[in-house]
Amino acid sequence: MGKELLIMRHAKSSWKEIGQTDFERDLNDRGRRVAPQVGQYLVDQGAVPDKVISSSANRAAQTTELVTEAAGIADADVQYVKYLYHAPADEYLEALERFDGENVERLMLVGHNPGLEELIYRLTKAHERMPTAAIARFDLGDQDWISIRKPFKAKLLSVWRPKEVGIV
Repeated sequence: MGKELLIMRHAKSSWKEIGQTDFERDLNDRGRRVAPQVGQYLVDQGAVPDKVISSSANRAAQTTELVTEAAGIADADVQYVKYLYHAPADEYLEALERFDGENVERLMLVGHNPGLEELIYRLTKAHERMPTAAIARFDLGDQDWISIRKPFKAKLLSVWRPKEVGIV
């Protein structure tokens, strides 16, 4: 197998704080409970990423912090970028192109819908539902990160939706 890409939607967020912007929304109790379980699930599946690129919106960043801590991923291997906040598929592809990770075999993006579902479609031509904290796993073959936009079809290996894999 070649390079792998993991695409994760942030965990469940809260709508409780009045006056808080969408960017500032935090995880709710369920999101804070599920995210570390997802990190452990990555360990159990042998799918811990070498590097993580995450939206810097609070709910995505908090998800990333909880997942990476549970999976044993060092802070130095995590990058937060603001432009992934509600980004379309092209922005996610651009983040991969900007990524200089020649030695990175497995990379994870953490972000938001609808851009993530659009990205999955662009990579596979498959429509996949991505509820909160879901992860889609792809085999990119010998595709380089820097040339991810070149026409090719990624192989969708699996979609892990928390409720479907026993995470509640």
